[in-house]
Amino acid sequence: MERLLRLSVVFVASILLAVSLNLFLLPHEILSGGISGVAMVLGLMTPLNTGIWIIVLNIPILIIGWKKLGKVFIGNSMFSVLVTSVALLYIPVMKLTEDALLSSVFGGVVAGIAIGFIVRFHSSTGGFDVIGLLLAMKKDIPLGGIVFVMNSMVVFISGFIFSWELAMYTMASIYITGIVVDRVHTRHIKLSLMVVTNKGPEVKKELLSNLYRGITVVDGEGAYSEAKLKVLYTVINRYELAIVRPLIKNIDPNAFVSINETMEVMGNFRRDDQSKKVPA
Repeated sequence: MERLLRLSVVFVASILLAVSLNLFLLPHEILSGGISGVAMVLGLMTPLNTGIWIIVLNIPILIIGWKKLGKVFIGNSMFSVLVTSVALLYIPVMKLTEDALLSSVFGGVVAGIAIGFIVRFHSSTGGFDVIGLLLAMKKDIPLGGIVFVMNSMVVFISGFIFSWELAMYTMASIYITGIVVDRVHTRHIKLSLMVVTNKGPEVKKELLSNLYRGITVVDGEGAYSEAKLKVLYTVINRYELAIVRPLIKNIDPNAFVSINETMEVMGNFRRDDQSKKVPA
């Protein structure tokens, strides 16, 4: 059921990505980012549809990502690329508005929502997303920011082939897409978790069983009650918060829990697949 739900979300998001291309960006010759943008250029300059070029250009990148990101992830990515490509063949290229700026803004927002959900549910749109995810796993850098930097080259391609005015619209669309992706895909955001409880061993055991995290345990004492307590401290990502909340509440509903956003983490912090139960 979990895999079916994941593929269903990826399916809908991939169609939504095709909608952003054919109804907002392509009619005004505004490009998407990365491989999709290159495919759009080739689609506008050759008889072959953009969807076919997306498949052709993604094949070598997906092969490279097979070993680094796992068979399941790349399999999901191939599914996403295929759905997007087929949708591009059947969704007509038509203008919803004559305003190119309005199309670039809405196209960027719709594409960002689609890509954010595709990545959040353990998939990608192929191309630069695969490279960006590899870098985001190793460094605490937002995925949208990485993809934006790599996509800047598409802007120059657009400027030389079409016009610099369209290149600026492309830059605006890509920038908006990157911002929206980071609002949806929030794995890079780290949270400091502190739990004060009189059931320290039980909470520690459950946290260690469900999270791939180290935990620091400190002896504490209530200032007013003078009760002996345990203070547990760890750093998690935002996705893991969905696991931690009900887990602590079930063991000790009276536990004092403090959660704060962490600006930077140094030292031994696992950035890739942190938990089997976290929706990737």
